[in-house]
Amino acid sequence: MHMNSICNFVFHLLLVCFISCSKNGDTDNSEADITNPTSNTPNDSSDGNDPSDSTTDNSSSNTAEEGVPDVFNKIYGASRISLDGEYVVIAVNGAPDHKSPYYASSHELYEAYNGANENYKKNPNSISTFDFEFKIPQNPKEATNKTPTPLGSIGVALNGVSFYNQYAGPNNQPLTNEINSFDQYGGHPTGQKVYHYHLEPYYLTTEQGNDALMGFLLDGFPVYGPEENGERVNNSDLDEYHGHNHKTADYPDGIYHYHITDADPYINGSGYFGTPGTVTQ
Repeated sequence: MHMNSICNFVFHLLLVCFISCSKNGDTDNSEADITNPTSNTPNDSSDGNDPSDSTTDNSSSNTAEEGVPDVFNKIYGASRISLDGEYVVIAVNGAPDHKSPYYASSHELYEAYNGANENYKKNPNSISTFDFEFKIPQNPKEATNKTPTPLGSIGVALNGVSFYNQYAGPNNQPLTNEINSFDQYGGHPTGQKVYHYHLEPYYLTTEQGNDALMGFLLDGFPVYGPEENGERVNNSDLDEYHGHNHKTADYPDGIYHYHITDADPYINGSGYFGTPGTVTQ
């Protein structure tokens, strides 16, 4: 009897251990099942192996949030386009997507000057990137009191490059000499390494078309290329602010818009037609 009691005790002890181990295994599996769905939720950005991360990143880069007018999606150089009340906020890095002698020679977009200006002389500056935010009215209106365009950025092109006015710094000097430093695509960088266009952005007119949308000035009014209905636009076709009002492909109901021309003031005349927003970096 004593031996049978010992055997029964050992048998029950082994049975208890087996049941306990089985329960622990089930618990481990159930925790894994709970953890996996949690790591796949849109709010979980900590899991670098989460396949939803790449989808989330792509949807938040170079796209506009819901409610942004479709025309602003044409600004392909934007990393983010969002709304802030009555304003559209456009985030760009300001660097051109085309080649330039102002990129470092080791840069993939470096290209020696090969334009038609025999007097070309490269300035000592180079191209850098920034965190620019253009905040412009999404429904622009004519301003009661017009304001002159300042030195520095007055608008943004489709590729995220800044538009500048018809003057060179620091004291509103004519572009007569500065034009000789423009690269083959019509731009150059400042001493602060901000690349910009004072006149026609030749890369965009080549890629998009001479009559296409080129970008927006800070007052929210669009900028179009140097042609309209197959004809070159002259300064005499435009008002003192370098624009006029009629239907365009992007605005079938009509809108005031600026045109780029091949003569001073090139992009803008005596000031903004509307009330300008802001640009920050």
